[in-house]
Amino acid sequence: MVHIRFEGRSLDLTETQLGITAAMNDVAVKERVSRHLDVNANRLSAYVIDRRPSGDLIVRPEAVYG
Repeated sequence: MVHIRFEGRSLDLTETQLGITAAMNDVAVKERVSRHLDVNANRLSAYVIDRRPSGDLIVRPEAVYG
């Protein structure tokens, strides 16, 4: 499962829907997500990808504390 948090929206998609494999690096994952969202890939440059022990991915804005 891939959970995406983008501009106030939350989406849950399968890896198959996005064409993502476990071997892909963060840049490749962001590229696939940007294609799905139909936005320029640079809009996800400040986003992070959390890889959970379960194998799920969370694509979200970088958290800023303080």
